[in-house]
Amino acid sequence: MNAAPAYGMEQGDGSKAAQLQVQFNRQFQHYLDKSVPHIKERWGAFAVVVLIYILRFSFLHGYYIVTYGLGIYNLNLVIGFLSPQVDPATEGPTLPTKGNEEFKPFVRRLPEFKFWYRSIRSFVIAFFMTFVPIFDVPVFWPILLMYWFMLFFMTMKQQIRHMIKHRYVPFSFGKKQYGKGKGAGASADAASASLKDDK
Repeated sequence: MNAAPAYGMEQGDGSKAAQLQVQFNRQFQHYLDKSVPHIKERWGAFAVVVLIYILRFSFLHGYYIVTYGLGIYNLNLVIGFLSPQVDPATEGPTLPTKGNEEFKPFVRRLPEFKFWYRSIRSFVIAFFMTFVPIFDVPVFWPILLMYWFMLFFMTMKQQIRHMIKHRYVPFSFGKKQYGKGKGAGASADAASASLKDDK
């Protein structure tokens, strides 16, 4: 006879837990959105998290598989960060090759914020994995280190060759401004006048 009330209590607890999870996700996303323009602060926090993980890893002298997987994952993130969103080898050039062409900023395959978020999340997950003994697999770590460096140099060599072949730089420094001539001053006056007319 008490089965129905018990089922109702369990359902109520489940709905409360779901509501709390939704509320937490909203708050978390809100703070993530607020952190987007604070690039230096975000990467400073990333450096602190990396330092904490390095200290934890150095103290334990273990969990080499976790650290190796972390290094491979972040290497893939770096490649995505340095690669263009549209591959010039298949879609054609996306950046101007002549001085009279229109300025096109470099668009990354992996944007800076996603790169930061996924990287710092991977270090946090790896940090908590070091508290689970099942992930402490005994391995000969110099082989893993050597293999990671080989993979790093081969991948970066291929990426640099791709950059040289298609003549792009994975950084945008903005369009050049020409403001010293009379024509530039006249155009600036015309722009300011148009803004006043709009008001």
